[in-house]
Amino acid sequence: MAISAFAVKVPAAESLAGDLRRRYDATVALGVPAHITVLVPFMDPALVTPDVLARARHALSRTPSFSFSLRKIGRFPETAYLAPEPAGPFIAMTLALAEAFPEFPPYAGAFDSIVPHLSVAHGSASDADAAAIELQARLLASGPVHAACTEVTLIENSSGRWQDMHVFALPEAGS
Repeated sequence: MAISAFAVKVPAAESLAGDLRRRYDATVALGVPAHITVLVPFMDPALVTPDVLARARHALSRTPSFSFSLRKIGRFPETAYLAPEPAGPFIAMTLALAEAFPEFPPYAGAFDSIVPHLSVAHGSASDADAAAIELQARLLASGPVHAACTEVTLIENSSGRWQDMHVFALPEAGS
């Protein structure tokens, strides 16, 4: 089934977590880079029209570019992740897109809250435990990852591999 998603790519996290992601997150083999999901699932890529892109652009334009850090490790039962700080702008973008496209609630409405995260290990609790221990050691040795969110990418998977479909530049802070 073809699917799309909005994501903030975080290439700065690759040096800290890239090898762990390759080992413990199967989506890496499908072309998914280090990222923080803004909204998934989104519509079949074949249904994305200029009007859809304009609605998404308008929704995302409410959040100006911002800097963030990845310094804390979080856990879901079968996932270890890096938690972005501040989380607020990511949540704001998710809520804006969900408001613009109410037929696509975050994670199909499966969760009561929005927890922005950069998945490092996903699939089993033991893999998530191992990745979290290694991530903690790496963060202590190297310090946090600092990054800037200046754009959101609409990615799609209609072929079995994820690829970029459209990039939305965020407005500059203070503009």
